[in-house]
Amino acid sequence: MTKRLSLSKLNHMLQTVLEGLPEHRKGKNTIYLIRDAALGAFSVFFMQSASFLAHQENMQSQAGHNNAASLFGLETIPSDNQIRNLLDPLSPEHIFPVFGEVAALLKESGELQAFRTDQGHILIILDGTQYFSSKEIHCDNCSHRSHGDETTYFHAVITPVIAVPGNSRVIVLEPEFIVPQDGHEKQDCERAAAKRWLEQYGTRYAAFKATLLGDDLFCNQPLCELILEKKFNFILTCKPDSHPELYQMVAFLEANGQVEQFSERVWKGKHAEIYTYRYVQDVPLRAGANALKVNWCELSIQHETTGKITYRNAWATHHPITRTTVKAIVQAGRTRWKVENENNNVLKTKGYHFEHNFGHGTQHLATFLLTLNLLAFLFHTVLDLTDAKYKLLRTELRVRKTFFDDLRALTRYLFFESWEHLMDFMIANLKLSPPVDSS
Repeated sequence: MTKRLSLSKLNHMLQTVLEGLPEHRKGKNTIYLIRDAALGAFSVFFMQSASFLAHQENMQSQAGHNNAASLFGLETIPSDNQIRNLLDPLSPEHIFPVFGEVAALLKESGELQAFRTDQGHILIILDGTQYFSSKEIHCDNCSHRSHGDETTYFHAVITPVIAVPGNSRVIVLEPEFIVPQDGHEKQDCERAAAKRWLEQYGTRYAAFKATLLGDDLFCNQPLCELILEKKFNFILTCKPDSHPELYQMVAFLEANGQVEQFSERVWKGKHAEIYTYRYVQDVPLRAGANALKVNWCELSIQHETTGKITYRNAWATHHPITRTTVKAIVQAGRTRWKVENENNNVLKTKGYHFEHNFGHGTQHLATFLLTLNLLAFLFHTVLDLTDAKYKLLRTELRVRKTFFDDLRALTRYLFFESWEHLMDFMIANLKLSPPVDSS
C-alpha cells in the first residue's frame, strides 16, 4: 500500500519552506507575514479563484473564521497589492525545494512506478514555453524581441515534467526560468536554461533511472555530453536540417544496406496505417573526429488506402537500438508532446491561467507567482494520484470545471475546519460511498 499524500501534508511541506523566506523589509511595518503573502497567492491558484481571498476576508469579518486559515494556514489575509509588494523581491528559487520533496515522496511511496516505462525508465521532458508578453510592461528579468521600431517583452520558462505513454497525468519538476544571466551579454535561451537545470538537478533525478526527452533544439553535442555526464540517457528529436553530417552517414549506410527497416500494419478503426521503422547505431551527431556517436531511429506513418504520409519524425539516443527495442524508443520519443498537451495546455486553458499577468512587479514577482501556480498544479496531480476521496470526487463530477465551481461556491458560503471536512461534506451530499481506506 502506498502512503497517502493528503493536502494537509502537502500544505505542511509548503508552509515549512515558506517559513524560511527572507525578511526583506527594513521598517517596522510588518503586520503581514511574508509566508502569508505566499500562501495567499498559492491558495488563489489552488482554488482557481481570483476572489478566494476577498471571500474569506468577508467570511472572517462576519463569522470570525475563514477557509484561508483552515485550509491553507494563513494567519492573516493580505490584500492583493500587499501580496505583490511582499513577494516581488523574492527569488522563486526559495520555494523550489518543494518540487524535489514531492518527487522524493512519490518515489518513496511507490507512485512513480506507474510512471516507469516497460523498460523501467522514468521519462523527463524538457520544453520551453512563454507565459507573459507585453509591448509596455517589463522588468529587468524580461527577455525581448524587436520588430523594426517595436519591442516585445516576454517571460519564458523550461517546465520539466515526468510523463509516461498511456498516462494523462504529468508530474511537474523544478522549473528553470529563461532570464538574463549575470555576466552574459547575450539573451538567455532554452538551451542554456536546460544546461542550468541539469547542473542543478541532474544528480537528484538521474537516481530515478531517467531518460531526458526534448526537441531538436536540445539535440546538440555539448548538451548531449552533459546529459550523459549527469548519468541520464536521452531521446531527442533529430531533424535533417540541423544534423546534416548524421543524415549524410545514414544515407551512406542505407545505400550500402546497413540501415535496418521493417513495417507493421496498424488498424485504426476505420482504416489501417503502415508504421515503418528505420534505425542504425553509432552514427556521428556532428562533423569532426571528436563527434559523439549516437543511435538513430525514424518512424513514418502512411495511410494504407491513400498512401499519404501522415507522420514522420526521427530521434537520436544513447539507448541501444534493435528490432526489439526500437518501438519502445519511438513511443518514448513521441511522448514529448505530453509536456505541451498535458502540462502547458492544461495550465493555459484549464483554470490556472498560466499566461495571465497576475502581477509583473519590477524584480521577481512574475516568476515567483508562476512557481506557486506550478505548485498548485503539482498538488492537484498528487492528490489525484494518492488521495482516495479526491479521486472519488473528481471521478463523480467528471468535468474539471464542475469540481472547481463546487469548491469555489462551497468555500465562499460555508466554513470547513479542514480539507478532510470539505471532502467529506462533498462526498456525503453527493450521496457517495466513502472510500473504504484512504490512509
